[in-house]
Amino acid sequence: MVEYPITRAENGKKLHRFLRQNLPGLPLSGVYKWIRVGRVKVNRKKGKPDLVLHEGDTVQLFVSDEEYAALRRRGPKFQGVPRTFEILYEDGDLLVVNKPAGLLTHPDRQEHRDTLINRVLAYLYDKGEWDGRAFAPAAANRLDRNTSGIVLIGKHAQALRELADALRGRRVDKRYLALVHGRIETPGTLKQALIRDHENNRTRLAGEKRGRHGVAPETLEAETRYRPLAVAERLTLLDITLVSGRTHQIRAHLAAAGHPLVGDIKYGGKPLRGLRHQFLHAYALTLADGRRFVAPLPAELRKLLESYGLSTDVPAETSTST
Repeated sequence: MVEYPITRAENGKKLHRFLRQNLPGLPLSGVYKWIRVGRVKVNRKKGKPDLVLHEGDTVQLFVSDEEYAALRRRGPKFQGVPRTFEILYEDGDLLVVNKPAGLLTHPDRQEHRDTLINRVLAYLYDKGEWDGRAFAPAAANRLDRNTSGIVLIGKHAQALRELADALRGRRVDKRYLALVHGRIETPGTLKQALIRDHENNRTRLAGEKRGRHGVAPETLEAETRYRPLAVAERLTLLDITLVSGRTHQIRAHLAAAGHPLVGDIKYGGKPLRGLRHQFLHAYALTLADGRRFVAPLPAELRKLLESYGLSTDVPAETSTST
């Protein structure tokens, strides 16, 4: 006998659907037959196909280990998608990962296969936590291709909805490390509204450029708080709190302030010692319930800081001064 405890992710599923998702090698006719002859029980009682499962229930499958393993084998849905990514935390609701620079969070027109979310889906598919048909786990926050750091994945609809609500309500503390050009001696806040230029994939300060035919594009409120951690030559390492979450917000705000990110060629930054993408790392994130996750600096960024004699330890504080 194989026992399967029902988690929050499976709460509310009907028994026949649960079996189809977890035993993809068993045809639907076989699912109904197993239930009918008593090879499937719920809490040690004979079930019915439309029985609704609840968190805390236990499904018993009267099957040998060999047969169970064979029925759980899955097809090549994610053939060629790497399974490599760093997991910082995982439970039945949430997956917290450390995205490397160079990897898209979601597919776009140029790359639709090897993305962070596809790697995560392949991983959950292989584990049997997602069947490829039900609600697809998704990222609650998004990082630019060349920004590294923490991404939150909601494993089911309710978890994703709660994460999205917390982010919209600004109940999630998001912290970044950025290396910028120029010297910054004191903490500050950048509160300029932004506009998004989708055609050129750029973000600008509101009022900096008007849209076609003189119509101003939509403006979005944006707030970025920063605190200098160290200065070396004409470079400053900043600890940044992202209050709002606009596309390219940190990059556009700091560039407009005269301090573009090192390596951020799109916004006026210059590459240093081989780093040709922006030095921006989402190093810490604290949820509304107090759980805090920290992503170590990538080796490439750590070596660059060391070359200038700057500390590579992430800050211990959980708030940024204004």
